[in-house]
Amino acid sequence: PARESVPAPRRTAPGRKPVTRRRISANTVPYLLLAPAVLAILGLLGWPVVSVVIDSFQDLGPRQVNLHLTEWIGFANYREILTDPEFWTITGRTLAFTVGSVTAIMFGGLVTAQLMKHGNKVVRLILQISLLFAWAMPIISTTTVFQFIFDQNYGILNKTLVKLGFTSFTHYDWFTTSFSTLTIIIVMIAWQGVPFAAFTIYAGLVAVPGDLYEAVSIDGAGPWQAFRSVTWPAIRPIFMLTVFLEVLWDFKVFTQVWVIRQGGPDGGSTTLSVLQYLDGIAGSHYGVAAAVSVIMILILTVITAQYLRMLVRSQEVLT
Repeated sequence: PARESVPAPRRTAPGRKPVTRRRISANTVPYLLLAPAVLAILGLLGWPVVSVVIDSFQDLGPRQVNLHLTEWIGFANYREILTDPEFWTITGRTLAFTVGSVTAIMFGGLVTAQLMKHGNKVVRLILQISLLFAWAMPIISTTTVFQFIFDQNYGILNKTLVKLGFTSFTHYDWFTTSFSTLTIIIVMIAWQGVPFAAFTIYAGLVAVPGDLYEAVSIDGAGPWQAFRSVTWPAIRPIFMLTVFLEVLWDFKVFTQVWVIRQGGPDGGSTTLSVLQYLDGIAGSHYGVAAAVSVIMILILTVITAQYLRMLVRSQEVLT
């Protein structure tokens, strides 16, 4: 029988190593496919952050910007900010304002989502259409409407209260104190923030199997016990994700605070975003404004780190 021919081994030139082809492993392919998007994100988001950090160590004003001068001053901008007692007051006010806004949004979103889940089709449709209109309304338009509602002379709220017999609200000014001003801004932000939270939580509620509710009802559980043992564990991950996103958004709110009273009365509603604008744009102290931005980034980084730790712990509990 004829013998099968065996291919002769390839000869390589003396002093040369044989060429070997390396195959890309299956685990490497996803990272290679994601690499362009990651590089684009780093370029679009990473470079502005680096630029702000660099600017925070410079004496940066109109003269330096126009003449393209770079004057390094080290940590002088940070010392100026951190040694100012007003900065710490504004920081505490910003944190309290964020907590109030997020609490109002999440509570309203949870209640609205429950109404959509347990209400009939007509109630659900009315709620969803109303939420979409509130969500789609531009921020400036919303702010203008709220200014008209709480107007001292022509506001519909004062007129309604007077007609109900509360004559002390005649020409009442709702913006005389920082507390009332910030409360109105929180209500306004919650009015536009509840739709996102409500739709997100509602998506989690409809995914809960009905068999679980039937099981706890057979065991004699009431509505609150069913919520605590079935609903909350099911929607907790998506609820906490929504809380995290709302914290990031509400911590940086500028438009509503500025349009209502430009941080007034007497700076009583000034937040870190407004302070950044006052120092950077109005005061032309761009280096100081950059330092405020870096501090805000650090605060948000701490919040993000805490959320990631909590997320990892919840995943460990589930596994």
